[in-house]
Amino acid sequence: MVDWQQILIYGTKLALASVLGGAIGFEREKHGQAAGLRTYILVCVGSCLMMMLSLHMEELYRHLGVTQSVVRLDPGRIASYAIAGMGFLGAGAIITGKGTVRGLTTAAGLWLVTGIGLAIGASYLAPALMGAAISLLILYVFRWIKAIFHRDEFTILSLKYDRAEKPLKKIREILGGHNFTIQFINYKAEIPSNTVTYNLRLRSHEEVPWGHIVSALSRTEGIKEIHWQEGEIP
Repeated sequence: MVDWQQILIYGTKLALASVLGGAIGFEREKHGQAAGLRTYILVCVGSCLMMMLSLHMEELYRHLGVTQSVVRLDPGRIASYAIAGMGFLGAGAIITGKGTVRGLTTAAGLWLVTGIGLAIGASYLAPALMGAAISLLILYVFRWIKAIFHRDEFTILSLKYDRAEKPLKKIREILGGHNFTIQFINYKAEIPSNTVTYNLRLRSHEEVPWGHIVSALSRTEGIKEIHWQEGEIP
């Protein structure tokens, strides 16, 4: 006989997991991350389903005594493997650049929604709701708070000039006017083309107006090429 009440409970858990996972995934989707709305929903619903399966497996053999069966089931075993397996998906969300690592918040979010899904599957509904609310508060509100506190950024700026020019004084003036700190200068001369290249390691705050800087540097005498990239964090 079909237990419709139990089926309703199962459906409610899975629906709640999709809503909470989707709410957190929506923030990541809006933030431009590859792992967004659909990924978070699938992870949260999948982990909820695994938790329900883990509990159901224990229920199937609960009636067997120690002398009746050699079956030994740990209800948390599938759940623990779900958390461990999420590490692979989280690692795929992390992008390592020249000097920065991006995607850590997305990876942590995937790990979090796995826990939320497991909690819902185990009927631990209030903590799941509170965990989702706290995570949404952190993701949305702390983004604005983070904008107040600027981090240091490190950049490698390469400038190519005619060999006859002596542009370093002007370069220092332009960069100093935008609060750059020059940590070192590497000089390379190319004899056949009669050019020199200055590689400067710079430290600055976020939100650097690179358009203004390039415009100012492009007006210096003898400039041939401008190139910059992320620098490694010391």
